[in-house]
Amino acid sequence: MLDFLLKALVGGIGVASVAGPLGAFVVWRRMAYFGDTLAHSALLGVALGFLFDINMNLAIIVLCVGLALVLVTLQKKHIIATDTLLGILAHSSLSLGLVAVSFLDNIRIDLMTYLFGDLLAISSNDILWIYGGGFVVISLLVMFWKPLLAMTVNEELAKVEGYPVEAIRLLLMLLVALVIAVAMKIVGVLLITSLMIIPAATARKLSHTPVQMATIASMLGCIAICGGLWASYQWDTPTGPSVVVCATFLFLMAYSLPLKRLIAHK
Repeated sequence: MLDFLLKALVGGIGVASVAGPLGAFVVWRRMAYFGDTLAHSALLGVALGFLFDINMNLAIIVLCVGLALVLVTLQKKHIIATDTLLGILAHSSLSLGLVAVSFLDNIRIDLMTYLFGDLLAISSNDILWIYGGGFVVISLLVMFWKPLLAMTVNEELAKVEGYPVEAIRLLLMLLVALVIAVAMKIVGVLLITSLMIIPAATARKLSHTPVQMATIASMLGCIAICGGLWASYQWDTPTGPSVVVCATFLFLMAYSLPLKRLIAHK
């Protein structure tokens, strides 16, 4: 009993710690719909992983990265509005994933686990992927924090200062793809972006600086993981949705307090 709870706690905290700082950029740059698009495509990555007998996390990472590259390319061509393009990619990739899964007759797949997560079923291998991927994401965020922040505040000014804005924007998209791949087991395809967005949005109310917001978002995400696990164990509720409900409760609590928002973005 304690063994699988401990694994769930360790894995969940690992994801929340990484999702917090990255979620801050998602909130600042209004990339929530982009995150949803990548998350929906993760199910197609699951199907391809089973089909070609390759590591599931690797298949999801490759597919999410590929979709991010396709999105950047199509955005440059200005063929269609970005929000319309995201909507098309999100729903078509999710539908393709569901159709692909239905063709895997010889493999039993629990769709509910992939759609809504199963934190209690996390394995030691999953924990290695989470902390390995998390280390890469945090390292890159620390290395490129200044150009990422400069691009977020004003892209034109960032270009004048000599930052490669296009490359930095692509890097941010790839980091989001990586976090989605390692977090899918925690909260599932349909709820991944909520673990990035809700703690970051809550932290925005309580922060003085961008660094504070990223740090507080990680802490709030960890609290949501602990609260969701406790609720799941106490009342036998699904773990992924329980984590999101706990994060939402923290958000409502923060915005119910008579505090002036201390950090703002354009």
